Amino acid sequence: MSMERIVGVIGLGIMGGAMARNLVAAGWRVLGFDPDAGQREAAAAHGVEAVDSLLAVAEVAPVLITSLPGPAALMATAQALAGLPPRILVETSTLTLEDKDAAAAVLRAAGHTPLDCPLSGTGAQAVNRDLVVYASGDSAAIAALQPLFLDFARDAPDVGVFGNGSRMKFVANLLVAIHNVAAAEAMVLGMRAGLDAEQLVRLAGGGAGASRMFTMRAPMMAAGIYEPPTMRVSTWQKDMAIIADFAASVGAPTPLLSATAPLYDLAMAQGRGGQDTAAVFAVLAGMADAAD
Repeated sequence: MSMERIVGVIGLGIMGGAMARNLVAAGWRVLGFDPDAGQREAAAAHGVEAVDSLLAVAEVAPVLITSLPGPAALMATAQALAGLPPRILVETSTLTLEDKDAAAAVLRAAGHTPLDCPLSGTGAQAVNRDLVVYASGDSAAIAALQPLFLDFARDAPDVGVFGNGSRMKFVANLLVAIHNVAAAEAMVLGMRAGLDAEQLVRLAGGGAGASRMFTMRAPMMAAGIYEPPTMRVSTWQKDMAIIADFAASVGAPTPLLSATAPLYDLAMAQGRGGQDTAAVFAVLAGMADAAD
């Protein structure tokens, strides 16, 4: 399967915008669409051919990458593509399997090839091409798209049948939710004990209990700066609900995931929905101050 170096990106937010910019930098012709004019303008400033409709992207690009906020946007995209010649659609959003399967059925009926390819990584990692694509679906299409994947990510393993990408992402995100709160808890403990915040970041981050989430988010916690977000608390709420429902559907207990949920709920209640998920540190620090 040969491939032109033309790609469309539908959804130019934190993740989609970063992927589009990296593909332009790697020499791809990138057409992009987002209903938000500001996102289109930001993408255009980095060489993306930003257009004002989904079809204007899809009519030109043989491969489409979607990075969408919810199932309605995905279904609308699938339905809009129905009358076009065959396309490969690389769906990178975190949505339920049921929603992805429903959109995939519409796409397949119209002759398209849908791939379920959620991403492991934050917005900051997306900027630095430090993503992993959990690619699932048609193996020949995944193999052909490796040059594309590796121009915006560091790895793109084929994890099997359509839907396995999402299943893998749910596992990865469960760990992220827990490790993020664990990092916040450790930072609050250390700082309340009088330890230097920068030294905490350096020494705990290099120790046996370190995690990628600690390395990435402990500096934000130490500085008390949660914007611009690499993952918004409001978006994370949606992702956690999806994981919890999936775990329940397969009968997997998730006591640690359940224990983190109230802290993200409190972050939302405090008006931190637009901040980075590192803001759970502020929630825990506030709880500590209230207990004094």
